[in-house]
Amino acid sequence: MSDLINYNPDVLECLANLSNDEVFTPPKLVNEILDRLPQALFENPNTTFLDPVCKSGVFLREITKRLIKGLEHQIPDLQERLNHIFSQQLYGIAITHLTALLSRRSVYCAKRAGGEYSICTAFDDNDGNIFFPQSEHTWQNGKCTACGASQDVYDKSNGSISREHEFETHAYAFIHPSFYELEISKMKFDVIIGNPPYQLSDGGASASATPIYHKFIQQAKKLNPHYLIMITPSRWFAGGKGLDEFRDEMLNDRRLKVLVDYIDSNDCFPGVDISGGVSYFLWDKSHSGTCLVETIEGNSIVSRMNRYLKEDGTETFIRFNQAISILRKIKNFKEKSFSNLVSSRKPFGFSTSYRGQSKSNSNSVELYTSDGINYISLNDIDRNRNWVNQYKVYIARAYGERISSNFWVLGKPFLGKPNTACTETYLVIGTFENEQICKNVMSYISTRFFRFLVLLKKNTQDGTQKVYQFVPMQDFSKSWTDDELYQKYGLSDDEIAFIEKMVRPMELENE
Repeated sequence: MSDLINYNPDVLECLANLSNDEVFTPPKLVNEILDRLPQALFENPNTTFLDPVCKSGVFLREITKRLIKGLEHQIPDLQERLNHIFSQQLYGIAITHLTALLSRRSVYCAKRAGGEYSICTAFDDNDGNIFFPQSEHTWQNGKCTACGASQDVYDKSNGSISREHEFETHAYAFIHPSFYELEISKMKFDVIIGNPPYQLSDGGASASATPIYHKFIQQAKKLNPHYLIMITPSRWFAGGKGLDEFRDEMLNDRRLKVLVDYIDSNDCFPGVDISGGVSYFLWDKSHSGTCLVETIEGNSIVSRMNRYLKEDGTETFIRFNQAISILRKIKNFKEKSFSNLVSSRKPFGFSTSYRGQSKSNSNSVELYTSDGINYISLNDIDRNRNWVNQYKVYIARAYGERISSNFWVLGKPFLGKPNTACTETYLVIGTFENEQICKNVMSYISTRFFRFLVLLKKNTQDGTQKVYQFVPMQDFSKSWTDDELYQKYGLSDDEIAFIEKMVRPMELENE
């Protein structure tokens, strides 16, 4: 009972997240990140730190603790030391008015920096060095020119969403032109660190959203810090919506010194499911060379390797260190990519929402939809009509909420007989001469080997043509097993064990 009475939890460990896109960072993780920096930074009274995306103030609070200890001999008086740290070394830009108050409470122990309860006596205003500058979106053709937000969603004049002055516009000052009107934009920072918002609604269908975290990273680099650390979703590894240019920029930047990858976001942010996992990086202006890549799974480091982020002949980041040697062995065969057999989205021109007709007639084609089999007239098919009466293989375009070990990676393929078509729910593989070749192709897809190579490109549930890039073509006059493929490519026992750890067996139904 006495333990319960004396229990005093850290309030920043107990905060509920704003959303899956604006996540509070646990203090434990913050300190693991700060350990990546040279600890001499915390013994230098001239080191400056900026968190441009303050939510709880946890980064600045934990930095404060280290500076208090590190500067003890140089500034012996505690109050003088606190005043120096808060007024000369720590700076923050809050993402909302509420998080500005929360951050000041965490750092200054009072929501007003110059108030009577503040542990800093150097300020005579409410903000201190944690600001929430007002900022507005700049609309052009219905989108913000700075962040890509949708005017329909964020414009205050939108009648469906009330956004009066007391509501946040999410026009994050750090990545909008108004930032350069602030004095803080002219300062030189040694360390920029934070956990930026991940995305903003772009007004598209089904709560479509545009990534935004990369804009904070690009803006931070423009300020030319010595060190930059930010936490982001790992989706940028494979590029995608608005991220291809950013991915290339990151993979070719030899100043990335450390990359820590959490395959399951719950290992980083308990209770938060972010498709594709999350990661953080240490960017060091004076570094030029390989990057230390660490993979975290189940709260343990399962792999650590110094390597370049961009493997020769690839445009994406191979997130699993153990996969590098496997991929190199396969590339030595110089075989064509299986992706050449995979259709693009909407193979027959029909969106996922298309249903066709529920009843058939003499001219009907079976149509595979998200609701099962419906029907459509052959004359209504404008795209790839010549595929309809050929043998082919169908596979779901999307599968799985997140990627982790012991995963199927893909849904089960199934035979596409003549006189069939599909909506965007599926992709077409083929076409082929007969049913047996289709079955041989499906035997290959069902192997762990095949799906492991897809996993290297598939960081989310979406499985478009590009995720098949690393899969080599085979002779489909025969069926395939994992043992045959392991032997063909000369995989070691350790490499085989890793594949079988990452991917579950898949049994195909008998046709």
